[in-house]
Amino acid sequence: MNEDSGYKRVAEAALFASGRAMSAQELAAVMGVASMGYVKSVMESLIQEYSQREGALEVKAVGDGYVLEVKNEYAQKVASLAGSPDISRPSLRILAYISKNEPVMQSAIVKAFGSSAYDHIKELTEKQFIKSSREGRTKRIETSPKFREYFEL
Repeated sequence: MNEDSGYKRVAEAALFASGRAMSAQELAAVMGVASMGYVKSVMESLIQEYSQREGALEVKAVGDGYVLEVKNEYAQKVASLAGSPDISRPSLRILAYISKNEPVMQSAIVKAFGSSAYDHIKELTEKQFIKSSREGRTKRIETSPKFREYFEL
């Protein structure tokens, strides 16, 4: 096994074990490599390798990271086996509002949806679909990397 192949296997294992998109920096740390160019080269090679397989999995570039996931044609068949975040309908409406208007102030969300929005914002924060930062007496809210990964944006 050559050195490139070894790095690909480590990256593959990291993507599988994490179960989420990983940035090039995270992969570099796991692989023990300093060059981002080299990491990107290894990942492009791994993407190519997976695209030539006749398997159900694929490695894809997502934003500034990479993910190992089930190909679309198989995803529907196995979706019931995957753990889903089970977002409540009202929380999903608020999440859509946040994604459309981000960054948005929590006070604006409460004004638009009523005081129950606090509970839904808490749910979305716990499930890591949004992140917030204190800004004066309210919070500035925006979607998280998990949101973009989950909804394939």
